[in-house]
Amino acid sequence: MTAQELLEELKPLGRESYKRLLFKNYGVKEPCFGVPIGELKKFQKRIKKDYQLALDLYDTGNYDAMYLAGLIADDARMTQKDLQGWVEKAYAGSLPGATVPWVAAGSPHGRQMALKWIESPKSLVAVAGWVTWSSLVALKDDRELDLPELEGLLQRVQRTIHQAPDAVRYAMNGFMIAVGGYVKPLTALALQISEKIGPVTADLGNNQCQVPFAPDYIRKIQQRGAIEKRKTVKC
Repeated sequence: MTAQELLEELKPLGRESYKRLLFKNYGVKEPCFGVPIGELKKFQKRIKKDYQLALDLYDTGNYDAMYLAGLIADDARMTQKDLQGWVEKAYAGSLPGATVPWVAAGSPHGRQMALKWIESPKSLVAVAGWVTWSSLVALKDDRELDLPELEGLLQRVQRTIHQAPDAVRYAMNGFMIAVGGYVKPLTALALQISEKIGPVTADLGNNQCQVPFAPDYIRKIQQRGAIEKRKTVKC
């Protein structure tokens, strides 16, 4: 199956109402069919993983195809060059805040790319970096994580979150929650730092997204009991 053949299958599944929502609220632009994620996941179930097809789909520039590319990507085969190319084209919607970080975290290069991306002056690249970190801590056993490095990142968030661009603030806040929820040795520190930071506000555009109050969110996770790592962050 080729990327062009898949585009032909995707096109009739698009919904004009969903497309308008993506354009108005999430900054998505043409080309886009407006295919609901539930429909894209059917393709994921059918295709499973296909490294080259994922690259070809992403390169089409079609938003639906780019999202699907992330679902079917063979993360283990993604190179640093592949990932850098993807983040540079992740222009809006779920691409920088979900698709690219999910694939990066599942690749052998997640940590390197996350460290690089959070230094970017481009807000959406920095967003991808922080969400990659959030994905890594959700996936990896605590013994595989560099806890002092994560402590340093939490302290960095404390120093810089209120001066960061809106979308980056949202991603940093999510990182604090992820560390507090998935890294048991750092739960107390994440809670302490999030309390010091206080409420985080961010203008996320014309949509229903809200910035959760990290301390409350972390406590809710604590109340649920045992912390379980995730097998995948893709959804």
